[in-house]
Amino acid sequence: MKIWGVSNDYLLLEYQDGDKLYLPVDRLNLIQRYIGGDGKSPRLDKLGSHSWQRAKKRAKAVVSEMVKELLELYAARQVFEGIPFPPLDQFYKEFEATFEYEETSDQMQAINEVMQDMGHPKPMDRLICGDVGYGKTEVAIRAAYRAVMNGKQVAILVPTTVLAQQHYQTFCQRFKNYPVEIDVLSRFKSPRAQKEILRRLKEGKVDIVIGTHRLLQKDVFFRDLGLVVIDEEHRFGVSHKEKLKQMRKLVDVITLTATPIPRTLQMAVSGIRDLSLIQTLLKIACRFGTFVIRYDDEVIRQAIQREFGRGVKSSSSTIVSKISIPWPII
Repeated sequence: MKIWGVSNDYLLLEYQDGDKLYLPVDRLNLIQRYIGGDGKSPRLDKLGSHSWQRAKKRAKAVVSEMVKELLELYAARQVFEGIPFPPLDQFYKEFEATFEYEETSDQMQAINEVMQDMGHPKPMDRLICGDVGYGKTEVAIRAAYRAVMNGKQVAILVPTTVLAQQHYQTFCQRFKNYPVEIDVLSRFKSPRAQKEILRRLKEGKVDIVIGTHRLLQKDVFFRDLGLVVIDEEHRFGVSHKEKLKQMRKLVDVITLTATPIPRTLQMAVSGIRDLSLIQTLLKIACRFGTFVIRYDDEVIRQAIQREFGRGVKSSSSTIVSKISIPWPII
């Protein structure tokens, strides 16, 4: 556009009721891309109104309230006395030796930091950050062993039912030679089965319970909860996180994540939450390739034969599940 005899490029901004504003390109730093949630389009403002100022004021108020809650939470954690677990004994060393893989130095460092936290009277709130296959789950398993062997219950909170089942199988495998009661609570369980699990949990007959957000509902009671493990906390909703905040005041909490949200990462880097990084891949971990293809019986047959050829003792359903196919698998 040519204004006052000077040609320049402008960005056209459209407001409510068709109002227009032309912004010179050298002032593009004044705008940014809109990022909203729930797939909803933003409501347009009317040019010259004060709605945008009011929106910014409300946002600042919400942020201030969130900061206040965080400060109160972590101030309370400094005051309240948690559960100082007894020193590690020979039985823990024996359980440690049953891990079938060789720990990496990063993984051992994370385990040692968790064990130090559990021996301290201040409630633990540690973030374990590492990619898939780096051994975060084993860190949680050893913490769970120490808690259970000292008479405390453990809750493993995961975002999906599939992940709950995977963790259940992993924990059962690691504790198969120990008198530890492990159960899973998710929508895969019938209402009757859920009710029975909740009864046993309240009576202290379940040592480790693995579940989805179902564990955060009001009808869930523990006899003596000592440790909470949260897998991928950023995938839980606001109401769920409110319940998690209350848990952090009283019991030890470990958060496992491969992709921490900026706020969580900032809290860890600034020292509000403790941070352990696992940056080394386990030596036995395999890199899996994902191929998106149409359903093909021959591909399935070859995959199963290749697995059997490696001597893997798995069910065919487990093998097939490693192949991403956009068609139902019978």
